[in-house]
Amino acid sequence: MLGIVKRNFIYLTSDSFVVLYKAMIRSHLEYAVSVWKPHHQSLIEKLEKVQKWATKLVINVKKLHYEERLRRLKLPTLKYRKIRGDMIELYKIFAGKYDNNTMNG
Repeated sequence: MLGIVKRNFIYLTSDSFVVLYKAMIRSHLEYAVSVWKPHHQSLIEKLEKVQKWATKLVINVKKLHYEERLRRLKLPTLKYRKIRGDMIELYKIFAGKYDNNTMNG
């Protein structure tokens, strides 16, 4: 997906990149993450590396450090999103937000 974006969009503004990234790239990186959750640091780094490379497609932030690119694009790290997702799931479980009938089969 990242290759498709890179080939078809020569100049990406910050806003257009964020829309394309969230719709086409991040969805692939996070697909079924709640099931297969990468725990090994090397796997987490490989996923983060895709986001790191993707943010370099935006010309006006390309030369900045990764953390600064994320701040300018208003994107969190994938690690942060994973932790946030876990916290939301825990809240739903403890607050009884899930329908008990669907959990029992």
